[in-house]
Amino acid sequence: MNVLGLDPGPEQTAFVWFDGIRPGLNGIVKNEEMLALLAQAQTHGANIWCEDIALYGMAVGASVFGTCIWIGRYWQRCVDHARFNRVYRRDVKLHLCNSTRAKDGNVRVALIDRIGPQGTKQQPGPTYGIKSHVWAALAVAVYGHDQLSGRTTLGRSPA
Repeated sequence: MNVLGLDPGPEQTAFVWFDGIRPGLNGIVKNEEMLALLAQAQTHGANIWCEDIALYGMAVGASVFGTCIWIGRYWQRCVDHARFNRVYRRDVKLHLCNSTRAKDGNVRVALIDRIGPQGTKQQPGPTYGIKSHVWAALAVAVYGHDQLSGRTTLGRSPA
Protein backbone atom coordinates (compact mmCIF):
# COMPACT_ATOMS: atom_id res chain seq x y z
CA MET A 1 0.00 0.00 0.00
CA ASN A 2 1.47 3.31 -1.10
CA VAL A 3 0.90 6.51 0.83
CA LEU A 4 1.49 10.03 -0.42
CA GLY A 5 2.59 12.34 2.41
CA LEU A 6 2.27 16.12 2.04
CA ASP A 7 3.78 19.02 3.95
CA PRO A 8 1.94 22.00 2.43
CA GLY A 9 3.01 25.61 2.44
CA PRO A 10 1.58 28.84 1.05
CA GLU A 11 3.54 28.56 -2.22
CA GLN A 12 5.20 25.13 -2.30
CA THR A 13 4.42 21.66 -0.99
CA ALA A 14 6.84 18.90 -0.05
CA PHE A 15 5.71 15.40 -0.95
CA VAL A 16 6.93 11.83 -0.68
CA TRP A 17 5.56 8.46 -1.73
CA PHE A 18 6.09 5.77 0.91
CA ASP A 19 5.46 2.05 0.47
CA GLY A 20 6.01 1.07 4.10
CA ILE A 21 9.67 0.22 3.59
CA ARG A 22 11.38 3.12 1.87
CA PRO A 23 10.54 6.50 0.39
CA GLY A 24 9.93 6.71 -3.33
CA LEU A 25 9.40 9.71 -5.56
CA ASN A 26 9.74 12.90 -3.51
CA GLY A 27 10.44 16.58 -3.78
CA ILE A 28 9.17 20.09 -3.32
CA VAL A 29 6.91 21.55 -6.01
CA LYS A 30 4.82 24.64 -6.56
CA ASN A 31 1.31 24.21 -5.23
CA GLU A 32 -0.21 24.35 -8.73
CA GLU A 33 2.04 21.42 -9.71
CA MET A 34 0.87 19.51 -6.63
CA LEU A 35 -2.72 19.79 -7.87
CA ALA A 36 -1.63 18.02 -11.07
CA LEU A 37 0.24 15.35 -9.06
CA LEU A 38 -2.87 14.77 -6.97
CA ALA A 39 -4.91 14.31 -10.14
CA GLN A 40 -2.50 11.52 -11.12
CA ALA A 41 -2.65 10.02 -7.63
CA GLN A 42 -6.43 9.90 -7.84
CA THR A 43 -6.33 7.56 -10.81
CA HIS A 44 -4.54 5.01 -8.62
CA GLY A 45 -6.88 5.34 -5.60
CA ALA A 46 -4.04 6.74 -3.51
CA ASN A 47 -4.03 7.14 0.24
CA ILE A 48 -3.06 10.77 0.76
CA TRP A 49 -2.05 12.14 4.14
CA CYS A 50 -1.60 15.89 4.53
CA GLU A 51 -0.22 17.82 7.47
CA ASP A 52 -2.92 20.18 8.72
CA ILE A 53 -2.73 23.48 10.58
CA ALA A 54 -3.37 23.56 14.31
CA LEU A 55 -3.56 26.90 16.05
CA TYR A 56 -2.72 27.24 19.72
CA GLY A 57 -4.05 30.73 20.45
CA MET A 58 -1.11 32.50 18.86
CA ALA A 59 -1.44 35.22 16.24
CA VAL A 60 -0.70 33.98 12.73
CA GLY A 61 0.24 35.65 9.50
CA ALA A 62 -0.90 35.50 5.91
CA SER A 63 1.28 32.46 5.13
CA VAL A 64 -0.71 30.30 7.57
CA PHE A 65 -3.98 31.32 5.95
CA GLY A 66 -2.46 30.71 2.51
CA THR A 67 -1.45 27.22 3.60
CA CYS A 68 -5.00 26.59 4.87
CA ILE A 69 -6.38 27.53 1.47
CA TRP A 70 -4.08 25.09 -0.29
CA ILE A 71 -4.96 22.27 2.11
CA GLY A 72 -8.60 22.90 1.23
CA ARG A 73 -7.84 22.89 -2.48
CA TYR A 74 -5.96 19.59 -2.18
CA TRP A 75 -8.81 18.08 -0.19
CA GLN A 76 -11.32 19.26 -2.77
CA ARG A 77 -9.22 17.80 -5.61
CA CYS A 78 -9.19 14.39 -3.91
CA VAL A 79 -12.73 14.18 -2.63
CA ASP A 80 -14.05 11.90 -5.38
CA HIS A 81 -11.28 9.41 -6.11
CA ALA A 82 -8.65 9.37 -3.42
CA ARG A 83 -8.60 8.92 0.32
CA PHE A 84 -7.54 12.29 1.72
CA ASN A 85 -6.61 12.43 5.40
CA ARG A 86 -5.48 15.40 7.43
CA VAL A 87 -3.17 14.96 10.40
CA TYR A 88 -1.76 17.42 12.89
CA ARG A 89 1.98 17.68 13.40
CA ARG A 90 1.62 16.93 17.12
CA ASP A 91 0.02 13.56 16.29
CA VAL A 92 2.90 12.69 13.97
CA LYS A 93 5.46 13.65 16.62
CA LEU A 94 3.62 11.65 19.27
CA HIS A 95 3.50 8.63 16.98
CA LEU A 96 7.16 8.75 15.96
CA CYS A 97 8.78 10.08 19.14
CA ASN A 98 6.24 9.42 21.94
CA SER A 99 6.23 13.14 22.69
CA THR A 100 4.43 16.15 21.31
CA ARG A 101 7.43 18.23 22.39
CA ALA A 102 9.78 16.50 19.94
CA LYS A 103 11.65 18.78 17.56
CA ASP A 104 12.22 18.29 13.84
CA GLY A 105 15.63 16.74 14.57
CA ASN A 106 14.05 14.14 16.85
CA VAL A 107 11.55 13.24 14.13
CA ARG A 108 14.36 12.93 11.58
CA VAL A 109 16.32 10.60 13.87
CA ALA A 110 13.21 8.45 14.44
CA LEU A 111 12.71 8.19 10.67
CA ILE A 112 16.35 7.25 10.07
CA ASP A 113 16.13 4.64 12.86
CA ARG A 114 13.10 3.12 11.17
CA ILE A 115 13.90 3.44 7.46
CA GLY A 116 17.68 3.68 7.34
CA PRO A 117 20.47 6.23 6.94
CA GLN A 118 20.99 8.65 4.09
CA GLY A 119 24.34 7.20 3.13
CA THR A 120 26.53 8.87 0.54
CA LYS A 121 26.38 9.59 -3.16
CA GLN A 122 28.54 6.52 -3.83
CA GLN A 123 26.51 4.35 -1.41
CA PRO A 124 23.04 5.92 -1.06
CA GLY A 125 20.90 4.75 1.82
CA PRO A 126 17.12 4.46 1.88
CA THR A 127 16.67 8.11 2.90
CA TYR A 128 19.29 9.47 0.50
CA GLY A 129 18.07 12.70 -1.10
CA ILE A 130 15.50 13.47 1.60
CA LYS A 131 16.01 17.07 2.72
CA SER A 132 14.26 20.13 4.07
CA HIS A 133 10.48 19.88 4.24
CA VAL A 134 10.50 16.48 2.58
CA TRP A 135 11.44 15.06 6.01
CA ALA A 136 8.14 16.41 7.35
CA ALA A 137 6.27 14.93 4.37
CA LEU A 138 7.99 11.58 5.01
CA ALA A 139 6.96 11.73 8.67
CA VAL A 140 3.35 12.31 7.59
CA ALA A 141 3.55 9.43 5.08
CA VAL A 142 4.99 7.04 7.69
CA TYR A 143 2.27 8.06 10.13
CA GLY A 144 -0.40 7.52 7.47
CA HIS A 145 0.99 4.14 6.44
CA ASP A 146 1.11 3.03 10.07
CA GLN A 147 -2.48 4.14 10.65
CA LEU A 148 -3.65 2.15 7.64
CA SER A 149 -1.67 -0.94 8.61
CA GLY A 150 -2.58 -0.78 12.32
CA ARG A 151 0.93 -0.11 13.59
CA THR A 152 1.10 1.81 16.86
CA THR A 153 3.77 4.24 18.06
CA LEU A 154 7.37 3.45 17.27
CA GLY A 155 8.51 3.75 20.86
CA ARG A 156 11.25 6.30 20.21
CA SER A 157 11.61 8.98 22.85
CA PRO A 158 13.11 12.39 22.12
CA ALA A 159 16.71 13.06 23.08
